[in-house]
Amino acid sequence: MVTMSQSHSDSQSVSREGASAPVGASSGEPARPAEPASIAPIPAIPMTPTQKLFEESMAEISKIFVGQEELVTVSLVALFSGGHVLIEGVPGLGKTLFVRTLGRVLGCQFGRIQFTADLMPSDITGAPILDLKTQDFRFRPGPVFTQFLLADEINRSPAKTHAALLEIMQEYRVTIDGVSHPVPRPFLVMATQNPIESEGTYSLPEAQLDRFMFKAIVSYPGEAEEARILDLHSRQVDLGAVLREEVRQVTNAETILQIMKANSEVRIEPKLLAYINRIVRSTRAWPTFHMGASPRAGLAIVQGARTLAAFRGRNYAVPDDVVEIAIPALRHRVVMSAEAEVEGLLVDSELSTLLRGIEVPRL
Repeated sequence: MVTMSQSHSDSQSVSREGASAPVGASSGEPARPAEPASIAPIPAIPMTPTQKLFEESMAEISKIFVGQEELVTVSLVALFSGGHVLIEGVPGLGKTLFVRTLGRVLGCQFGRIQFTADLMPSDITGAPILDLKTQDFRFRPGPVFTQFLLADEINRSPAKTHAALLEIMQEYRVTIDGVSHPVPRPFLVMATQNPIESEGTYSLPEAQLDRFMFKAIVSYPGEAEEARILDLHSRQVDLGAVLREEVRQVTNAETILQIMKANSEVRIEPKLLAYINRIVRSTRAWPTFHMGASPRAGLAIVQGARTLAAFRGRNYAVPDDVVEIAIPALRHRVVMSAEAEVEGLLVDSELSTLLRGIEVPRL
């Protein structure tokens, strides 16, 4: 006789045994693994227009200009922040090619001035000339009236020539005989100097160095990058034709100005401003620095962090943005002490140590 409890227990046992074997499996056959449940793919976060522009610019520039990521990044950050870049590197590393490529990709005019000891301010700015037909003087614009200007070997010209260019960098206009002539916008100056040769050069004073938002160090390319450069030239590639036919223009001057205005609205928390302030002030008390950074360094870091955040697709800056552009914003604004130079200490190494010693805020 089977009781109710026994019947219930047996049905539970059967139920458990039936549940342990997959449906359709015959007795004695190995169990088939259960098919994984389908997981809906996570939709990709769409890029912001500024982020897309930055990524496309980097991709197009890399088609013809190999390596030097720091130079490309800080130049784009400076451009979209309204600043300028000082480039230090030995000759033959493609600085002129880079500026030409940048102008092509961003749809802006490109100009170049070779600085020499006999270069006069009027050779840069332009000067009034006599119109023989009207017997009146009219202004003839100089080569500075462009959008992307390569000031090649700027430290080979005397101080008065430096001053003429640096005034334009600050004011964005040329004043001749009391008449102002605005330069085209956006206006980006990339000035180069050779770190090795000293004969026939004039050092830029600290006050003029401070006008540059960033200083980029252009080093020798890596092995793979140099191999690619050799490959391009061994095939006798016409770089001018590549610029025209293969490198795509991704924007124009009007869009750049709109993005510059929008970047100034990227949010920076008070904690991050305090962090930037501590970094700049720490350079003034650093034992191996004879002179620390000016308040203009803090302004450069703030605006650079805003632009870099926009390039990363954010409307707010984070400490990583500050750390990434701090050394390019500071390396030309601090002066090593004589003792530190004798010991062979390097500015970048000292700045890296300084940054590691400052607590990063949690936002």
